[in-house]
Amino acid sequence: MTKKDNPSTRCIIFSAPSGSGKSTIIGWLREQHPELRLAFSISCTSRAPRGTEQDGVEYFFITPEEFRKRIDNDEFLEYEEVYENRFYGTLKAQVERQLEAGQNVIFDVDVKGGVNIKHYYGEKALSIFIQPPSIAELRRRLEGRGTDTPEVIEDRLAKAAYEMTFAEQFDHVVVNDNLADAEEEAYRLVSQYLSEP
Repeated sequence: MTKKDNPSTRCIIFSAPSGSGKSTIIGWLREQHPELRLAFSISCTSRAPRGTEQDGVEYFFITPEEFRKRIDNDEFLEYEEVYENRFYGTLKAQVERQLEAGQNVIFDVDVKGGVNIKHYYGEKALSIFIQPPSIAELRRRLEGRGTDTPEVIEDRLAKAAYEMTFAEQFDHVVVNDNLADAEEEAYRLVSQYLSEP
């Protein structure tokens, strides 16, 4: 079976600068709307687990060396070296297995990854960019999470300003000014897309 043989399953791509709320929105969609049959695409990363993260749940945690081997073997649908020796990527085989099993695969990926997946799957994918209201609000959210050092936050903010220039390459942009409104808008876009023939 190829990527276009099962018309009943599709890909839903969410990308955003770090701290924009995309993971929260994805979690809400999956918990509150099981009828959408959204199966999470678990990415690989070479970074260390944060907090209570577990291998094979939030991410597959592998070494930078193992990640490079998989790149050389062309195993990724998309990947990105976000910072030096910090890779993120999506394995082709896992996504294909999920699509063939009749699941709609939801992606929580960086902006370049989102653009790449959309390009690969075309009309079989919906891409949504979650945008923070402003860089100042993004700073407040990142500092409020308490998971990053001030230096990491500055890196994330600089990257966020760059990532926001990719928004126009997505099918839709949802501004997360009010979380409940952003969740409802995301639900409307996803449900409408999945109901199309």
